Amino acid sequence: MSAVKPSLSFSKPWLGKPWVDLLFIIAPPFLCLAFIALFPQLFRDAKEIPVYWWVILVLLIDVAHVYSTLFRTYFSKASWQRYRTPMTLIPLGSFLFGVLLCSISMALFWTVMAYIAVFHFIRQQYGIMKLYSRTEGQLPAWCKWIDVVTIYAATIYPILYWHFSSPRNFNWFVEGDFIIKDLPGVRVFFTLLYVAVVAVYVVKEIFLIARFKTINILRILVIAGTLFSWYMGIVYFNGDLAFTLLNVVAHGIPYMALIWIFSMRENKARQQGSSFWKLMYGPLGMLLFLVIIFLFAFLEEGLWDTWVWQDNGKLFAVFSDFKSERLNASWLKFIVPLLAMPQLTHYVIDGFIWRKQKNQQADALR
Repeated sequence: MSAVKPSLSFSKPWLGKPWVDLLFIIAPPFLCLAFIALFPQLFRDAKEIPVYWWVILVLLIDVAHVYSTLFRTYFSKASWQRYRTPMTLIPLGSFLFGVLLCSISMALFWTVMAYIAVFHFIRQQYGIMKLYSRTEGQLPAWCKWIDVVTIYAATIYPILYWHFSSPRNFNWFVEGDFIIKDLPGVRVFFTLLYVAVVAVYVVKEIFLIARFKTINILRILVIAGTLFSWYMGIVYFNGDLAFTLLNVVAHGIPYMALIWIFSMRENKARQQGSSFWKLMYGPLGMLLFLVIIFLFAFLEEGLWDTWVWQDNGKLFAVFSDFKSERLNASWLKFIVPLLAMPQLTHYVIDGFIWRKQKNQQADALR
């Protein structure tokens, strides 16, 4: 009698409800790629973003996701009690750091901001990958190491390609914020290294399937989504709209979903009884969550446009009473760091709010 071969099992370590994970954390990069595939002429070499796309991608996702951090920090009594000192000092330090940079050079300020943002974006992908790997303690250490190298290669290689190419049709924040030098030979070297890493990763997954008869489909999709979205958005396409769509949606929407999942569960577990949190637990909680962060984003961008950029006056007509001529450099070195303070605070404080003890993290995921 022949032995029965073990069937292949699919590991699905959900963070929240399966539909929330799939729609808001796993799917965004793939949905963006599908949309670009349907309308490639809109994305390939576009140098500007239409206003309606700017509202959706920048205002309602990129800027709004910064303010979602509030729900796991300043709106959370437990987080405030635990991180009172850093949560007080980080915004102040961010502002003073920004003033120092702007006093030296506005270009230096935006360059430093861009590289801090890149680090934040890269670390988020690593963090999401680790969350979906949390049930794989039995796997060999070298398999986990390959996952780490792959997720970093998926994000760092496109950034290196950008740095060693001729100027692209997009910027991270403002023109010239990255230090660019066109070096084709260096690009080829990093491309070969990137291909080798991806090849090793694929072989590793095949080995795991053959050896352990299991597939962690969520972790694989996170890594695949990161590989495709960062490569297509930065390397393959040379358009501002494609870069912004893939960069912003694949980062901002999963981040907001993670904040929603963890902050709701943690605060509910601690039974915070304020009227605010009772509303958040209700059937309209997610809508209230979005309305709050959208309003904060609109306020910030309205002030940016009124005092600094002055690009979308009609969109921010409500701020017309605050409008003045473009501020001179002596004022900008204070205004720009003040307006950038929420974003820089978000980058820095993010390292604190996800640094949980193992038992706390487990409780949040039950």
